[in-house]
Amino acid sequence: MVTPEPAPALVTVPRGVRIGYGVGSVSTATFSTVPGLLLLFYMTNVLAVPAWIAGIVVFLPKVWDMLINPWVGQRSDRTVSRLGARRPWMLLGALTLPVAFALTFAGPPLTGVPAALYVAVCYFLTATAYAFYEVPYKAMAAEMTDDYHERSSLLQWKMVFVGLAILLSGAGAPAIAGTEAAGYRLMGLVIGAVLLVSMLAAFAGTARAPMVTRAEAEPSIRAQFAAARSSGPFMMLLGLSCAQMFAAGTLLAGSPYFATYVLGDPGMTTTLFLCIVGPLLVTMPAWVWLSRRYEKRGAMILGAALFAAGTAALALAGEFGTVYAHACVLVVGVGYAGFQLLQFSMLSDVIVHDARVTGKRRAGVFTGLWTACETVVFASGALVLGWLLGATGFVESDPGTPVAQPEAAVTAMLYGGTLLPALIAGISILLTARYPLTAAALATPEPLRSAEG
Repeated sequence: MVTPEPAPALVTVPRGVRIGYGVGSVSTATFSTVPGLLLLFYMTNVLAVPAWIAGIVVFLPKVWDMLINPWVGQRSDRTVSRLGARRPWMLLGALTLPVAFALTFAGPPLTGVPAALYVAVCYFLTATAYAFYEVPYKAMAAEMTDDYHERSSLLQWKMVFVGLAILLSGAGAPAIAGTEAAGYRLMGLVIGAVLLVSMLAAFAGTARAPMVTRAEAEPSIRAQFAAARSSGPFMMLLGLSCAQMFAAGTLLAGSPYFATYVLGDPGMTTTLFLCIVGPLLVTMPAWVWLSRRYEKRGAMILGAALFAAGTAALALAGEFGTVYAHACVLVVGVGYAGFQLLQFSMLSDVIVHDARVTGKRRAGVFTGLWTACETVVFASGALVLGWLLGATGFVESDPGTPVAQPEAAVTAMLYGGTLLPALIAGISILLTARYPLTAAALATPEPLRSAEG
């Protein structure tokens, strides 16, 4: 009788590594939150930059991500060092991003177009520095474990820190910044320090991270795009994630305007944001359970439906008041929590699936392209909102000369920041329904095929 060989033991990620990896998401969440929440408003209402120009400034550095992120993914796939493949790049980002971020909000004595040019250069450098850290950091999750549910468990720790970071930065940054250039300058320094500590902590905390597989590099950027197109699950995930990020980016960029001109109190930017991110801290276990009970696809559809319903209902805030507005945003926050957890977990599944059907490990390739598209689409929310405000007559200003906005611009702030995100979130539901990867699908062996096939 021949005794069958035992199945390979599941590689679990040690708790210390989970915490160390999770701490690194403080920087990614903070950087995604603060510019998305404040940069457009900072330029239009502090630096007196026309809204349509401000939208372009927020958006263009993210177009650069379409090149730099895949390049970093490729280079980190190829890196061989005593620190590992990913961690040298994470360290480079940790040493450059905080400085570039602080300079973006340094508040030089400039207004109008000169101020826009200054912010554009600094934000371009910031986007480059962030790519050095973000791409290898996100690629590590797929390399630590091959288990479908272990990845969700690992990312649950990550999302706890995401929730804390978004909560503290989203509430704290507007409170520190206030309405004056000096406040924004101080905010830039404080957030820069938070970024530095988080990134260095993740670099140190992942020193003992297990690596069950090692990614392979594609020879060129063109080959990376070809690899992405060859994976149907990746393209489907990319589409639904982009729809969700556009919706979230539009909502986030519109929050200061909504609080200031619809609810009549700029200070409510903080309380509205607390309602968005508060659920991140308490609903993660529920989303993990839902992903097991109804698959990640079903849980993602529920999250998108809650986000869409909450943002659509928010359009009536002008009639029903501030309590109603905050209740709607709480519903949005529950759905947004699902986005945050499930997108990253599903990306890891896509990477594992691609390895099974092609025989290649391309974590850096997929992560680089995914993060590039995600950041571009997220920033395009601010671009579209800026153009919408400009088209409806929004008047730029500085703190010393506040102006009354035309009714058309206020209407654009209300509906552009609510109904538009709701519509796009609804589109993401349709795309999610076609997402093919489930636990059963990943457990079923597939015939090996070439990456080009």
